Amino acid sequence: MRTWHKIIFGDCRNMKEIDRPVHLMVTSPPYYNAPFDYPGLFNNYDEYLGLMRDLAKELRRVLAPGRIACFVTQDVRIKGKLYPVAADIVRIMMEEGFIYRDRIIWRKPEGYIRISRRSGVQIQHPYPMYFYPDNIFEEILILQNGKYRYPKINPSFKSSQINLREFNEKKWYLSVWDITNVLPFKGRLEEGIAAFPEEIPKRLIKLFTFVGETVLDPFLGSGTTMKVAKELGRNSYGYEIDLELKPIILEKIGYSPFPLSDDTIEIIEREDSKRLRTSLQKRVAKQRSVTKAKSRT
Repeated sequence: MRTWHKIIFGDCRNMKEIDRPVHLMVTSPPYYNAPFDYPGLFNNYDEYLGLMRDLAKELRRVLAPGRIACFVTQDVRIKGKLYPVAADIVRIMMEEGFIYRDRIIWRKPEGYIRISRRSGVQIQHPYPMYFYPDNIFEEILILQNGKYRYPKINPSFKSSQINLREFNEKKWYLSVWDITNVLPFKGRLEEGIAAFPEEIPKRLIKLFTFVGETVLDPFLGSGTTMKVAKELGRNSYGYEIDLELKPIILEKIGYSPFPLSDDTIEIIEREDSKRLRTSLQKRVAKQRSVTKAKSRT
């Protein structure tokens, strides 16, 4: 099936390029100032929540009535303080008019967690109050843009039918999904990028959209959501502020100036992406230099 895909390098707080209804949003927003990925990206937590609220307002506008927004995220601990990112995203979305539909726990294999010293504290100090568990899960928050009117089933729906064998064998029906995460190993296309596994958007796209509908990822990253949408016969929009990710996105989605298929891919580079990216790069670089200076003392 012929599909179209629009990549916009620009701030997702203004999704003016979306000119037709979106039927599903799947994204993994930046992890608030996470030490591994985004140190110093935001001046403070209120600034981060402001971004989430601005996004919620835009999602309320562009998502078709009754359709779904999914956030893959987790709480983040910064200098010993745990920030309730998942709960705050749900709160903000509900305040902007969304219905909190469900939450799925994405459980990662124990052997794939990042190096952590949190549980090691208990081993070094085997006494009460030293316990901090290693994290092997993230949350998939599922919110709905009002009430959905279920259409009458007809023969045209057959191409979108859920494979019940896959549904049962991989236990999609549970609120805990066991999926191996993507680690940014040297040599991978996603090296240095906090990408989520294709299995997550694959399940969500199959469960919440029909073939030919439109998927949005406002924090496109390396392009995983768009790649999966294209493979599953869905159209897509993707927003990303980092122009340095352009070649990675294009490679991942199979872009070619001489396409072998009828799929169309449009690329837009907005001026706000260049300004915002430069500002964020300076902020992160400054924070990293401060961290390095402290480590030497």
